[in-house]
Amino acid sequence: MISDLIYYLLPALLVLVPAAFHLLTQKKVSETHHAVLKENQEAGLTEPPSLHPVVDLSICMGSGACVRACPEHALGVIKGKGVLINPTHCIGHGACAPACPVGAIKLVFGTAKRGMDIPEVDPDFQTNIPGIFIAGELGGMGLIRNAIRQGVHAVKSIASQPRGNAEFDLVIIGAGPAGLAASLAAKEAGLKYVTVEQEDSLGGTTYHYPRNKLVMTAPMNLPLVGEIKVREVSKEELMEIWQGILNKATPNIHFSERMEEITPVDGGFTIRTNKASYSTASVLLAIGRRGTPRKLGAKGEEQPKVVYRLIEADQYRGKHVVVVGGGDSALEAALDIANEPGTHVTLSYRGKAFDRVKPKNRTRLAEAIADNRIEQVLETTVKEITADKIFLKFGDEILERKNDAVIVCAGGELPTPMLKKMGVQVNTRYGD
Repeated sequence: MISDLIYYLLPALLVLVPAAFHLLTQKKVSETHHAVLKENQEAGLTEPPSLHPVVDLSICMGSGACVRACPEHALGVIKGKGVLINPTHCIGHGACAPACPVGAIKLVFGTAKRGMDIPEVDPDFQTNIPGIFIAGELGGMGLIRNAIRQGVHAVKSIASQPRGNAEFDLVIIGAGPAGLAASLAAKEAGLKYVTVEQEDSLGGTTYHYPRNKLVMTAPMNLPLVGEIKVREVSKEELMEIWQGILNKATPNIHFSERMEEITPVDGGFTIRTNKASYSTASVLLAIGRRGTPRKLGAKGEEQPKVVYRLIEADQYRGKHVVVVGGGDSALEAALDIANEPGTHVTLSYRGKAFDRVKPKNRTRLAEAIADNRIEQVLETTVKEITADKIFLKFGDEILERKNDAVIVCAGGELPTPMLKKMGVQVNTRYGD
């Protein structure tokens, strides 16, 4: 009798036990993803910076295929539906959309709350202004393989046009993935070209990623170099690849040269930089959306000790450093420097509190302040920077601090006004 009961119940148990285990697992995953989403919402980190997915909840079946396909852990499944739980982590890979088995995901620019300015370009990446081309992140597509493809395609289009009488056939602005690829394509095509890069090295936006950050790429086919088979590499590994390409192919790139103005003239354009002036038939803008670092406007800011990004914290060991800014990049820079022996770090921010920062960074900062590793001075602005001091304005007071270095993390000035001034058509996308 008992054996008969077991005989009939066993098949049901073989089905019910795995089903129950699956439901419990799904519930735990849902709770974990909901906690991540809530943390980001409380920190105000809700706006994706680039192309990003929107999930049609009426179609989504919660398979989790999009979550597994996302290299940045931007997506999650909550109560059986796909959700963008880490919006600021999404950098436009777009791998989630084709991974969805029911086609519930579409990729869009901007959100209903915050529009995203996207310049209009034709299939050859030429704007409405003949001779001005845009490739890479500025066009809304920050993924490395897309940036490379666009840069090469744009140059092929330029190379197919009749050569003019200008000094150069092409001036490329920016030496990130799109600019580097375009430089190689221009050299291969025999164009008279020059590339100007405001930073002192290759890499574009990648150069500003945190140390050891994974940079998801796909095999790249570069002019003069051939195929580079990489898929998942760290920032450091990718920078080594870029440097190897620079050494091997020797493209004509001028580093630490910032483009300041583009003026239309007969037969092309005049490009004025902080170092020179160039006459060119065509221009390729391969600059990032972060734009030019925002300056403080303080006396003495032009000194070499003032920089606009943190590369290696150990160079500030034993020094008095002021970090200016109120975002995650400022907090993380201050914390990294404070971990170096003998440093004295002052964190200056014009606001009354740090808004829109990750709770973990806020907690780490509070611990560092309690341990006297960081001095926090809120509601202050930089008034003057001298060779060995910095003066901060606090209401009617002036705070004086010994100073060896200043790290400004105040974001960038987006190039949209520059584009509109040149007459380039720019459309603001609100989730489309």
